[in-house]
Amino acid sequence: MPADTDKMFKGLNWIEIGDEEFDLIRKLVYSKLGINLTDEKKSLVAGRLQKILKDLNFKNFKAYYDFVIGDSTGDSLSTLANKITTNHTFFYRENDHFSYFFDNVLPEIVKKHQNNRNFDLRIWSAGCSSGEEPYMLAILLLEYFKDDYKNWDAGILATDISEKVLAIAKTGIYNFDRLKDLPEYYLKKYFKKTGADEYELIDKVKKEVTYRHLNFMSAVFPFKKPFDVIFCRNVMIYFDNPTREVLVRKFWENLAVGGYLFIGHSESLNKSKILFEYVKPALYRKI
Repeated sequence: MPADTDKMFKGLNWIEIGDEEFDLIRKLVYSKLGINLTDEKKSLVAGRLQKILKDLNFKNFKAYYDFVIGDSTGDSLSTLANKITTNHTFFYRENDHFSYFFDNVLPEIVKKHQNNRNFDLRIWSAGCSSGEEPYMLAILLLEYFKDDYKNWDAGILATDISEKVLAIAKTGIYNFDRLKDLPEYYLKKYFKKTGADEYELIDKVKKEVTYRHLNFMSAVFPFKKPFDVIFCRNVMIYFDNPTREVLVRKFWENLAVGGYLFIGHSESLNKSKILFEYVKPALYRKI
């Protein structure tokens, strides 16, 4: 929340966050979520958590902190993650990635496994937010394989730490503002209009994406087979270098040899400890 927005609420029973309270929340967020909250984020954290404190009738941030660490279900931690991160995304974001996926990655995979149709084509959208990215990948799979798609064992796994955004993603319903960059061809073919400014994906697309809750800070990812492609875009911007390096190592471990890792254009991998070969900006391949 911008600082000027914070000020708008400070006259409405604003709950101040002390340095010690912020430090408790910062350490909790870092240990459980891997997100690095700098001192400059103090005002943002206070602003984004005001409504939660008031809804739960907490008088201070220490009481809220105690509530989160005492919640064995993990629901309050998921809510905290959702509040302090930005889940704004849209269809066809950083569309050069999708073009490369369609024009280069899929043809390469088909050529490699054209004599083995039982091959399990595994694609992971890590940090999928409200579903725009995995659904876009599913659309591209359907477009590329066309009628032959039924002969391939393919699909998308989409994970996020926020149960709230996962629930939104599962509906497959979006405001047109999230779709305005999508080519009209895809909009007409794969969506149905359900309201004045609202569209829903057809079932043919929705059934190709499996949504699961996953915390990147889990010691081990629960995957039995490696992925051919991993998309993790605009997620690592929240992490410090040590956390990013641990996560990149996990991606490497869960990616097939020759598999691709797509990251956000504002992100990069540490070249001195790189486990991947550079392909192009924000795209790497497992060596």
